[in-house]
Amino acid sequence: MIQDKIKGVGVALITPFNNYDVDYEALGRMIDHVIDGGVDYIVALGSTAETATLSIAERKQVLRFVIDHTAGRVPIVAGMGANDTRALVNHLKDFDLTGTVAILSVVPYYNKPSQEGIYRHYMAVAEASPVPVIVYNVPGRTGVNMTAETTLRLAHATDKIIAVKEASGDIEQMQRIIDGRPENFVVLSGDDGITVELVKRGGNGVISVAANAFPERFCRCVHDALEGRIAEAEATMTHLTESIGLLFKEGNPTGIKSMTAAMGLTRSEVRLPLVEGSEELYKAIKSAIAKYELR
Repeated sequence: MIQDKIKGVGVALITPFNNYDVDYEALGRMIDHVIDGGVDYIVALGSTAETATLSIAERKQVLRFVIDHTAGRVPIVAGMGANDTRALVNHLKDFDLTGTVAILSVVPYYNKPSQEGIYRHYMAVAEASPVPVIVYNVPGRTGVNMTAETTLRLAHATDKIIAVKEASGDIEQMQRIIDGRPENFVVLSGDDGITVELVKRGGNGVISVAANAFPERFCRCVHDALEGRIAEAEATMTHLTESIGLLFKEGNPTGIKSMTAAMGLTRSEVRLPLVEGSEELYKAIKSAIAKYELR
């Protein structure tokens, strides 16, 4: 089942840059790093990848590079979202998604649609997509919350919508989705720090920012939780909490790129309107890497 391929730890892969161009050497290094660290699948072209600043040509090239470099070692999910439903439907028809198992599609941003508008948008996306759909609720970025009722309405309406990435921060909303979902519908955390709690409540994993930097430690934490070793998972998460907090202190992906730069994996470069992390953040990250022996 496709659903089994998106459980556990998916990494929301960053897009490294070098003088504003995509740094494919560093991107390949990142792919190897996260796979060697134990991630279950890779999400390319998500918000952490700064996809909003990539041209269509760059998006196609980045996705093809990720698929080719991964070479079947783990499944690939592609970020495919927009706030113009018709444009997204046409984009899905034009974009080569061969080699992916699903798309991750964010709630339409800026327009602030009603719940009915969100529902109709996703039904159109599901009909147009050649692969299954993971819906993505992140009101902090989109300006509107997709309610548990709308998520469940979508989950029950079509088999093409197979999962939700929930980043509302509302654990009770997530619980309502878990309680009311159809069989095999996957509930994923969009917040690294609450993943263990979500798994304890019946969730299936996370699409993670932190796994870019310290995949081995983070994956062990999540896999422990999924396998019922909750005490071990909670102990590990306690040690990771400070580091995860640093990743979001100055915004995402500014924080994660500061950490991968401190680890020698990539440059810290981001594209405007984002800016690189402060020297203060970089020093705090270096200290956390040493203190917790992150890798």
